[in-house]
Amino acid sequence: MEYTKLVKMLKDDEGLVLKPYKCPTGFLTIGYGRNLEARGISVDEAEILLHNDIKNVTFQLHKSFPEWTKYPSDIRIVLICMGFQLGVGGLMNFRKMISALQKNDFQTAANEMLDSQWAKQTPKRAKKLADIVRKAK
Repeated sequence: MEYTKLVKMLKDDEGLVLKPYKCPTGFLTIGYGRNLEARGISVDEAEILLHNDIKNVTFQLHKSFPEWTKYPSDIRIVLICMGFQLGVGGLMNFRKMISALQKNDFQTAANEMLDSQWAKQTPKRAKKLADIVRKAK
């Protein structure tokens, strides 16, 4: 069997759709006909998605908040985690936190993180990230 020929045929027949959609039989599908409901994704595929998403958040942070790279490593990790969860646009709505970071006032930045709808919705995660910011040097 010629694998290259098979791949071309499947790509031609299935087409590439990069966002989830319902196939004609009603199953949530993505990519080249991957039935997400029946098959899902593998751990390896999840790892690839995670690493690509981290790269994307990092790229978006460079565009929206270029000075983020001057902060200590732990603060940068927190910013990526928040950008991952909220989207960088959502992260940029934390104006008071960002202002405190710009002043290297990590205590106030942590307090501002916890004084948010985000902290009410995901309290464990918000507290964990705020504690990291509080301890940053």
